[in-house]
Amino acid sequence: MTTDDTISLFLKDEAATIRLGEDLALALKAGDCLALSGDLGAGKSSLARAILRAIADDDGLEVPSPTFTLVQSYDLRIPVSHFDLYRLGDPGELTELGFDEALQNGICLVEWPEMAASELPTERITLTLTHEGDGRRATISAAGAQASRIRRVLAIRDFLNEAGYADAKRRFLTGDASLRAYEAIYRENTERRDILMDWRPHPEGPPVHDGKPYPKVAHLAQNAYPFVAIADTLRERGFAAPEIYKVDYEQGILLIEDLGTEGVLDDDGRPIAERYRQSVACLAHLHSMPFPRDIPVSAAHTHHIPDFDRMAMKMEVQLVLDWHIAWKRGTAPSDAERQEYLAIWDALIDELGTAEKNLLLRDFHSPNIIWRGQEPGIKRIGLIDFQDAMIGPTAYDLASIVQDARVTIEPELFRQLMDDYLTLRRAQGGFDEADFLKAWAIMSAQRNCKLAGLWVRLLQRDGKPGYLRHMPRTLAYLQVALEHEALAPLRDWCARAGIGQSES
Repeated sequence: MTTDDTISLFLKDEAATIRLGEDLALALKAGDCLALSGDLGAGKSSLARAILRAIADDDGLEVPSPTFTLVQSYDLRIPVSHFDLYRLGDPGELTELGFDEALQNGICLVEWPEMAASELPTERITLTLTHEGDGRRATISAAGAQASRIRRVLAIRDFLNEAGYADAKRRFLTGDASLRAYEAIYRENTERRDILMDWRPHPEGPPVHDGKPYPKVAHLAQNAYPFVAIADTLRERGFAAPEIYKVDYEQGILLIEDLGTEGVLDDDGRPIAERYRQSVACLAHLHSMPFPRDIPVSAAHTHHIPDFDRMAMKMEVQLVLDWHIAWKRGTAPSDAERQEYLAIWDALIDELGTAEKNLLLRDFHSPNIIWRGQEPGIKRIGLIDFQDAMIGPTAYDLASIVQDARVTIEPELFRQLMDDYLTLRRAQGGFDEADFLKAWAIMSAQRNCKLAGLWVRLLQRDGKPGYLRHMPRTLAYLQVALEHEALAPLRDWCARAGIGQSES
């Protein structure tokens, strides 16, 4: 039973209490205070232990009772401080225990919160456990974003129950730069791992062009239909894309196949040449095959693969104008600079009129490639990120991998990868290499102009400075693209605008 700010759950046994703890571990964020109330033996310590072990991803984690020490701290994925205030002499002592600092840096689990209720944050999650028959009743009160997160993880638990995974263990896997998050799902008494994609619906956002929000102008996927459509189509053609076990399109929850954990980088984060070469070979094969534009996903929905059209390309390259230039030189581009830049891009997009066009995965680079060395041929390359796939110049995906945005591809490996791809495409026949290389330079410039602006936007708008470390690499890649004669106007404009390799 759920009301706007209260959730009531019956926990029939200890296993159900542990599952609730695992669910809450996925909902809690740094800055959350979870106040655990209930009589002796009601299960507060069991619930706290389940939360801590889930965040640690360690079922054997020692969780001693903080009854005598009052607080026990854990340096986990999110730092957690476990407080037991039963023996607290005075509410003011909570400050001396480092509560405020612990809450600022992580999560606070508080047993016996009644002993210092006046000192706890008003925006806290309260969870009360009471005996009910042979089980327990958990009553959770929260508001705002905290309540929304809890309801979401419980909705995912209901989804898993309906999928036949009632006793499944859930663990945080990863989030990404988008709105998606992922969980590792383990069925009871098995080591097999499946993947849960949490892609909750979000508001569209303000209009940016022709009354449309940015995702619609840039043709970014807003629901699970494109992911399922492209995954099925890739698998039908022999590629290693995840099988979809169950999907709730309305809620944005998918249970999918786990393709593995091994990537294409070594332990020091450097590219493994053999794996990149196999990735390029997979891409060459993909570019040789026709793909349908309209893919039936269900009886009521057909996914139409959008074009990587002029508006989408220009919307992305405008990130240089909107974010990069002012960050670099301290002044925004003039109207004349903007008009000249966009006119150059109009001309470059016209040059793509004769370019080979086919399915673009759109983010074919190291974070989105799974290495499956035991598999034959193209199945060695696991494809996991393609929901934004479009139809456009095939050169775009080659630029994505041979100029990997998140790892430096040294010139020798770059030349090897380009040569591998071109050799395979020549062997297929009917391949216009000169036109392709022109398209490659234009698509490389388009992608790197987008990224040069995106890294700054992530810093200034989203408070994510870590992406700025990719800037020198991005600008170095851009300089390679600008060497092509077709890009001379853009090369001159970048030089005048101060966009070059020297940024750091």
